This record gives sequence, C-alpha cells and structure tokens, in this order.
Amino acid sequence: MAQGGGGNDNKPAEDPLQPHPVKEQLPGIQYCINSPPPWPEAFVLGFQHYILTLGFSVLIPSLIVPQMGGDDAEKAKVIQNLLFVSGLNTLFQSLFGTRLPVVVTGSYSYVIPTISIVLAKRYASFENPHERFNETMRGIQGALIVASCFQMVMGFVGLWRNTVRFLSPLSVVPCVTFTGLGLYHLGFPMLAKCVEIGLPGLIVVVFISQYLPHLLKTKKPISDRFAVLFSVAIIWLYAQLLTSSTVYNHKPKITQRSCRTDQAGLLSSARWFYFPYPFQWGSPTFNTGEAFAMMAASVVSLFESTGTFFATSRYGSATPVPPSVISRGSVWLGVGGLLNGMFGSITGTCASVENAGLLALTRVGSRRVIQISAGFMIFFSLFGKFGALFASIPLPIIAALYCVFFGYVSSAGLGFLQFCNLNSFRTKFILGSSFFLGLSIPQYFREYYRQVLKSEHNYSGHGWLNDVIVVIFMSHATVASLVALILDCTLSRENDATRKDSGLHWWEKFSLYSSDVRNDEFYALPFCLNKLFPSL
Repeated sequence: MAQGGGGNDNKPAEDPLQPHPVKEQLPGIQYCINSPPPWPEAFVLGFQHYILTLGFSVLIPSLIVPQMGGDDAEKAKVIQNLLFVSGLNTLFQSLFGTRLPVVVTGSYSYVIPTISIVLAKRYASFENPHERFNETMRGIQGALIVASCFQMVMGFVGLWRNTVRFLSPLSVVPCVTFTGLGLYHLGFPMLAKCVEIGLPGLIVVVFISQYLPHLLKTKKPISDRFAVLFSVAIIWLYAQLLTSSTVYNHKPKITQRSCRTDQAGLLSSARWFYFPYPFQWGSPTFNTGEAFAMMAASVVSLFESTGTFFATSRYGSATPVPPSVISRGSVWLGVGGLLNGMFGSITGTCASVENAGLLALTRVGSRRVIQISAGFMIFFSLFGKFGALFASIPLPIIAALYCVFFGYVSSAGLGFLQFCNLNSFRTKFILGSSFFLGLSIPQYFREYYRQVLKSEHNYSGHGWLNDVIVVIFMSHATVASLVALILDCTLSRENDATRKDSGLHWWEKFSLYSSDVRNDEFYALPFCLNKLFPSL
C-alpha cells in the first residue's frame, strides 16, 4: 500500500475557503504497515529505530543500578537483558499483538516503584554491594512478575477492551497528546545537562530533517528519512572531539557523566558475548505492597501504550485500532513484562513513544522495519562490546531526538480533533479541563514526590500506598485520559448531537473488529490464527 492515503489528481480543485477534508487514514505515508521498503533501506531504517531504543534502555539502568549497589559490569548486564527482551517483545507485539509497527521497550512509569524497592529498609542491612544488588534485583523481579500477570489478566478477561470501548475521538485527543507531551521532562531538561552537545544536536536534526530536503532536491528522500543517523553521527563525533580535547577534565563529575563519551563505563565492562537467561540472580522474592505499586505502574503503562498505539496506527496509515486489538496488545505487553521480570530488566514494558515519532519523520510505517530493529536489539544484546559502543552515546544527544519525536506523537493526538465539533462548548470544556488538569495534577504530585525523597521518606509500612497514588497521578497521559473519559461519558453522551460532537458517529464503525473490512488488512493475525483467536 505505497503512498497510503494519497489523493487523486483527477479530482476538481477544492474550494480554498472550505476546511480541510477529514482523513480516516493519514495521507503522505510512503510505506504503510503492510508495504515494506526495499531490504537495504529497511535495514538502515531498522537500525535507526534500534539507536532510538537505546535512550530508555540505558537511562533507566543507569539511574537505578548504582542505587542497588551494582557496578558497571552489572549495569551492562541489565542493559543487555533489557535490550534482549525488548527485541523479543517487539517481535511478539508485531506478530501476535496489535500487529502495529510498535517498538516495545522499557517503561519509565515503573521507575518510582522500583526506586521504592531499592530504598526499602530490608535491603539496607546488606553491607556487601554485590549481595545488596542481588537481593534487590530479586525483589524487583517478584514485583514485576506479579504486575505483568495483572496486566495479562486485564487483557484476557476483556477489562481493558471494555474500557477502551468508551473512548471517543474527543477523549482520545488528550490520551495521545499527553502520551507525548507528558515526557517533556526527558526532552530539553535532559538535553540541557550538556547543552553544548544537546542543543547542537537538536538544531542539526531539525535542519537535516526539515530544511535540507528543500535545499537539496533528490529523487528519493534521504536527508529526512535518515536524519537520525546523520545527526547522531555528526554530534557524536563532535562530542568525541570535545572529550579528546580535555575541555571536560576539570568540570564537575555530573557534567562529565553527561557530556563525555567515555564515562558510561559500558565498553570496558560489557562482555564480548553474553547470553541473557532467566533468574540469573536467584529466585524472585515477593512483597505485597511492592506488587501493588508495580500493578499501578502497569495500569499507567497501559494508558500510555494505548496512546502510542493510536499514534502508530495514524503514522502507519492504518485505520484506528479496534478495542479488541488494543486488548490483544495489552496481553502481550503483560507477557513482555513477565519476560522483563524473569530476565531481570528492572522495569516493565511500554510501547515506545519515540519510535512512534520516528515513523512520522521517516514516513515509513512498515511492520518489517520494526521487526528488523528487533533483530538489531537481540544481536547487540548478545554481542556486548558492539552494543556497548552505541549505548555509550551521550544521553543529551538522544534527548535532542526526543524533543522532535515526542512532539510528533503529541501532534498525532491533536489530529483526532478533525472528527470533533470544535464549535461546541461541551467539546471546549472537556478538552480544556483534561488538558489543564493533565498538566496541573501531575505537577502537584511531582513536587510532592520530590519532597518525599528529600525528607528521606521511609518506604516501609504504608509507603506502597503513596507509591500507588503518586505513580498514577504523576502520569500526564493517565490523568488527562481519565478526566476526558469521565467527562465525555457523563456529560449528555446519550444525546445524538453530543455524540456527533465527540466524533462517535464516525468512531463507532471502528469499535468492532468486523465493522470495517480494512481491519483485516492491518490487524489480522498471521498463520490463520484469527480463526482460533477471533477479534471481537
């Protein structure tokens, strides 16, 4: 389906005073879900997606492993484990889950409950850092396993499917928009930790992807399609020159860790070959409170992944994802979380927001490209030295890419406004309330959490309940989605006029899998599995 959603040149010119027509599938996508690019191009695009997955795959272990008592060697192992299971989870999701070109990687939503486990009093008695790391890892694994089982149950019994059925285009707008906007703290704030390489990185990627195609006319899109590789290579070389020139030698340690290319400690610590295997640190241990906190994080992950699914379907030039397909995807997210827990990846799973944004930049929404990127994840997780080379890219360079790709996902959410009546005061109230509260409520809980950490809060006792509340209400996507969903369902939704204002008259045909024949083209399971596992 090349040139998905393209227009017809034989149509008469549209009246310039008329609004832009509504598009069920996004036009301008060169390769949609089922139309792969040529193999050489697909491999390069897959490698781009792999580079982008390194952000969270390195950031989360770098944040948590040192607090657990782990050294660089153990951090390298955790990163390799996370990349390995991310590759497997991406393959499973693209084959048996939503079938969308979605990369499944580690989720930032699990950081708070994970840190709570790390700071638990029962691990403070271990004076040996290695023993403390092992015991803490076992506790994290147990909580992740319980949370993943809860996530799978939500998908299997249809609980998440029935929740998603209540969504309308109006309530999807804040869900998808804040899936991207809600990660703003990982954009410019992380870039600014080394502004001398982060800011040039942002300028270079914008120039190469947006301005250079107009200056250099080529038969095939090159600069915009491979902007990630070009910009990362240029700024990484620039960062290496700064490191070699000794300009950081007398800078504070925190600056050196962010700016230097030789501070990650991964290249020297990673093994040449390492095969991840389950429970290598021992049998998991279980704690009820910690499991509840992880379950809250898994719910947040479902909200954010659902927003990413909708954005990915848009940038793959597919129809909106039916609720049954999203539920199927949530089951495989749970399976992925189970693998994360078994392999010791210290975080759960989530559909990657940044990789969904990369689909928009390249205008390639091919499933094959994502499957190739999964192959790169698995390969570089096994051959540690090669993977460590790319994992040592300074995070401010990756943050510069986030500034672009998170914005793309946010704009995908705003695109659903075309199906809503923006002249309705009900629409304005729901949008305004969900957007404002989606910003304001998480900000309050973020400040509260910072105060808790500064006061050296004791995480025993009822600390897990605080974590449950903080994890849910610190998520911009979750809060905005809940506010929009509740208001949309309770404010005269049974009225035909308000249903039309919310876009439900258009949305209903996508609420059931069998209502639109195009769903089989995009979301049907392979190997005739649809007959064994029919979608509702």
